[in-house]
Amino acid sequence: MVFSQQIAQHTAESLLQINAIKLNPKKPFTWASGWKSPIYCDNRVALSHHGIRTFLCNALAAEIEENFDSNIVIAGVATGAIGIGMLVAQSLSLPFIYVRPEPKKHGRKNQIEGHLEPNQKVVVIEDLISTGKSSLNAVQAIKEAQGEVLGMLALFTYGFPQASGAFEQAHVTLKTLCDYQHLLNVAHQQNKITKTEAQNLSEWRQDPANWTP
Repeated sequence: MVFSQQIAQHTAESLLQINAIKLNPKKPFTWASGWKSPIYCDNRVALSHHGIRTFLCNALAAEIEENFDSNIVIAGVATGAIGIGMLVAQSLSLPFIYVRPEPKKHGRKNQIEGHLEPNQKVVVIEDLISTGKSSLNAVQAIKEAQGEVLGMLALFTYGFPQASGAFEQAHVTLKTLCDYQHLLNVAHQQNKITKTEAQNLSEWRQDPANWTP
């Protein structure tokens, strides 16, 4: 679920403007999984643009202030959400931690960096939701550290059916600034893609593993 239509529109416009999200249905990208993808998303690019990162931070912070009390910890999922998560925590004067994909192999072998007390309430910040596996892995790490996860907020989601199912099964509420359909709508409005390409891109989202350009 997106925060609002207005925020989703603005987020899509901003990420397309700085090429944080690129659409290329004719020459698709290849993901590490081997999937052919007509979209490439690197929201970390937004950190280099003051106005855009400020908008993203303020939108996330406002959502947190409206829906959660002030006695929480902000957690960023490494590595993509460390930057934006820290900005949100700083904006709200809240503690910040970040969660690695797995424990370090040396030193204290931490998976969670920063200070988290047992039973502390946590709101997780993510930059991108694809299948949901890495995002929910961070949630599990927080739970194993006896933290209470109140929900996850993300910049963007592809909206894959398997991700929706995974979050539902894990009983984790997910809200995002923008999603794939809003992105396609904005890209079409800006003549970055044709109506036919928009339809093809929609079909990719339903079955990315078997999609062909």
